[in-house]
Amino acid sequence: MAQPGSTHDAQSPVIQQQNVIIPNNHGEKLVGTLHETGSPEIVILCHGFRSSKEYTIMVNLAVALENEGISAFRFDFAGNGESEGSFQIGGYWREADDLHAVIQHFRGAKRVIHAILGHSKGGDVVLLYASKYHDVHMVLNVSGRYNLKRGTDEYFGKDFFERIKKDGFFYVKDKTGSFRVTEEGLMDRLSTDMHEACLKIEKDCRVLTIHGSADEIIPVEDAVEFAKIIPNHKLHIIEGANHGYTSHQAELALVALNFIRTGLQEGKDKP
Repeated sequence: MAQPGSTHDAQSPVIQQQNVIIPNNHGEKLVGTLHETGSPEIVILCHGFRSSKEYTIMVNLAVALENEGISAFRFDFAGNGESEGSFQIGGYWREADDLHAVIQHFRGAKRVIHAILGHSKGGDVVLLYASKYHDVHMVLNVSGRYNLKRGTDEYFGKDFFERIKKDGFFYVKDKTGSFRVTEEGLMDRLSTDMHEACLKIEKDCRVLTIHGSADEIIPVEDAVEFAKIIPNHKLHIIEGANHGYTSHQAELALVALNFIRTGLQEGKDKP
């Protein structure tokens, strides 16, 4: 990873990593890391479920962007990582509003939001953002889930609905610890309609969906469904890649960068 103050060659900008704290509209502090290259454009990176800005994909993409001279900002949604707030099983639209607070912060600093990129749940969040705010015209959905009613049995067990109706909540253990699932949070997830939201994404918003053919958490078929309904959409399947792109980090970065670079070049070519 680039060290603060290092240069890649004589022509490269000085790279600085800065901690940035941004309040969301609930008064919670969102904590992020800015990879500052001095470019007017900036790309915002959004992590997935039970993850953080320190997830390998987030860090590697930020470094890949900074190596191209493009500033990047990776941050923790409320209730995740270093940010304030309580973790929620749902909260998809709430996280889209967190993203809006981040974007407003950088717009206030006269930055151009060139693209937003999200992985897994973050992929859904950037699509929801595009469907609601219509002010960012390049969106990268990396392994987002099309049908949020799927995946619950595998994650919570087939009797999760009976348990939550009985007690109002239950606890789930995963590799990062345990967390509480409330009926309200679960209903929030199950009622989030990605199909309906994606129909509201405007045609001048360019969307790239990237998905691994060997994704063990969200099936590649979900990517195909996004391709059917989003008007200005490209689909790129990375053969053999799993959900975390464990053995395909470089290919993921290359595909994302090529899409982002194209948008930057088109902007420069306009009179």
